[in-house]
Order: sequence, then C-alpha cells, then structure tokens
Amino acid sequence: MFHPRRTVLLMGAALAASLALAACGGGGDAPAASTGGTIPVVASTNVYGDIAKAIGGSHVTVHSIVSKAGADPHGYEANAQDKLAVSKAQIGIENGGGYDDFFTQLAKGQLDPAQVVNVSALSGLDTGADFNEHLWYSLPTMAKLADDLAGRFSAAAPAEAASFATQAAAFKEKLKQLDDRLQLLKGVHGGSAVAITEPVPLYLLEQAGLVNATPQKFTEAVENGSDVPAAVMTETLTLMKSGTLVLLANNEQTESPQTIEVKQAAKAAGIPVVDFSETLPAGISYLDWMGANVTALEQALGAPAASSGGTAK
Repeated sequence: MFHPRRTVLLMGAALAASLALAACGGGGDAPAASTGGTIPVVASTNVYGDIAKAIGGSHVTVHSIVSKAGADPHGYEANAQDKLAVSKAQIGIENGGGYDDFFTQLAKGQLDPAQVVNVSALSGLDTGADFNEHLWYSLPTMAKLADDLAGRFSAAAPAEAASFATQAAAFKEKLKQLDDRLQLLKGVHGGSAVAITEPVPLYLLEQAGLVNATPQKFTEAVENGSDVPAAVMTETLTLMKSGTLVLLANNEQTESPQTIEVKQAAKAAGIPVVDFSETLPAGISYLDWMGANVTALEQALGAPAASSGGTAK
C-alpha cells in the first residue's frame, strides 16, 4: 500500500546503526561519556521526551520538538530552536517509519546515526508498507526503548548507571502492570471485533486481544487525509449496525465529517466509543496517559477498572 504520510526513504545506514545499538542494549558506538552536567537529549515528540525524562531523571535535559497536544508530526516544520537543540544534543530519539521525517532532516549532518534511537528499527515491527508506525501504543516496544535509553545514558554518564537501571526497571514494571490489565481483558474479550477510525491505538487493542474489523480502505483514506469512497463508507456504516462490534476506537486528532458520521452511527447503535489521541496530552505523563487509555477500554468493555480516568464515551 502506498502511504503518502510515510516516506519511502528507509535510511539504510541509520537503521542498521540503530539495530546494532538495540542488540547491545544501547551501548555500542554511543558518544563519549559526559564530563559533567546533564546529558542533552532531543526527541521528535513529547511522548519520547517524557519517556527519556522518566529513564534519565535529573541527569538529562530533554527538548521535545513536537510538544503541543494535538499537533501533527507528519506535517511539522522545524524552527530555529529545534535546529539548535539538535546541534547540541548528545542523544536523539525518533519514531521512524515515516512518522517524523522532519527529525531525519534535522539530524542530518548534526547527529551521527549511532547517536539516534530509531524506535521503528528498535521495535522489529516494521515489515513494510502496511506498518503501523504509532509505536508508543506498543507497550513491549516502549519496554525495549527504556532499556535502550538506560544503556545510552549509562555510556554517557557511567557514574549514574545504577540510577538509570533503577528508573528503567520501575518504568517497565508499570508497563507490566498495564499489560496485566490488558491480559485480563483478553481473557474475557479476546477475539471480539472492534472498529477504528485510524490505526493509532491498534497495538494496544491487539494487546487486549481485540480484532480490527474495519474495512482497510476506510482507515487508509482517513490516515491519508482523503475522502472515503462512497461504497467503503456504506460498508463501514453497515458494520456499525451489525451488532458484532464491542467498541469503536476513535482518533480524536484526525476527525472529519466522515469519521464523525461513523462515530454517530456507532453511538446510535449503542456501541461504546473510546477516544484516543496521537500526541501526549498536556499535563500528563506517558505512563498515566496509557493508564487512562487502558481504563477507558475497561469501562467500554464493562470490566472493573483498576484506576480512574479514561475517555470512554
């Protein structure tokens, strides 16, 4: 499938370097150890910036390029402040997979590929054109990222290695707690059909054992910012009335008249609608955000929620 929101440029050397770093836990060809102060980190989005802070604590200084809730990284244009942050960074974090190509352009000539964590390469999930690049909804991938960052930070500041390891372990334990809740949902609702307006939360839904039944051409059109063909729209609306769905997952950052129509059809049919966002909402950590998303799934599916919050509607 051709994907206008992804680049076909695979950054061969950069991906190979990132994979090599991932294989050795983030050490490898990391930059020389810091001689004092904090480790400067630049992240393509606030999601990865928040995770870097969780692992690095007070020993890192993080600049997140896309930091506003609701911003669209696909069309972001870097400014002078972003370019300065990249030029001073010791470690960079990009999603890859065509999601944040602006970062690749910014880093060119400023950061060695070995200094950049490419999360798509780290994930092992990028298998081609149908790749879902919204990797921060993949909890196992974020556990890999925590280990990778702990290794890179330890190489840069060896005296703080124990602190980085402790913080990575704490981060992964909280991810495991979220996964435990998703496994409980899977035990009850595994195999149940869901619909999505866009693939953003698909990894999280799959971890709960839910199966996407949405016509592929519908989500392709929404993700590409194009009109859904009339026949596909009819098929999707019919799906909302079929009585086979347990919920509709809606990306509230890419709503259009057609996704709103589908959302209204779902509500009319009594299907719970769970709103998800693409970038980290203001005033909340990554872990709390994912916790609220899991709670929303629990509420939508009628399972006892382990914590408050969520956006089920």
